[in-house]
Amino acid sequence: MKLIVDGIEREVDVEPGMPLLWVLRDELGITGVKYGCGVAQCGACTVHLNGEAVRSCQTPAADAEGAEVLTINGLGTPDALHAVQEAWIDHQVAQCGYCQSGQIMQAAALLAENPDPTDADIDDAMWGNLCRCGTYPRIRAAIHTAAAKLKEA
Repeated sequence: MKLIVDGIEREVDVEPGMPLLWVLRDELGITGVKYGCGVAQCGACTVHLNGEAVRSCQTPAADAEGAEVLTINGLGTPDALHAVQEAWIDHQVAQCGYCQSGQIMQAAALLAENPDPTDADIDDAMWGNLCRCGTYPRIRAAIHTAAAKLKEA
């Protein structure tokens, strides 16, 4: 099966029903994608599939065949962070950090679709991404900051 992950074409020999999460983590070594609940309820495993935020724990590998898969590893680089990653740092969003790759990927998908979200838009888009540390006000502020940075670019 051929996947395009973070802009690189990869070939994997996996069962079509294997969750994309395990393909990314176990087969390709992309550990920035996190396992949280395994039932698509927490958002820790969020990646983009052809630009849409999906829960990789419940997305079969077959759904990603030939598609563009973007993970936190491909969103930005240490030398060129994505605006959402910069805003996360500026607002010191992360505490334990476990859920943050999924949070960031969900936020980036939101801003790609809606470059000027209201608080209600942010809450609607982010409701399924859980943060046990409760940094939701910082997450919302960071998304507003990222939106402003993206408008400037």
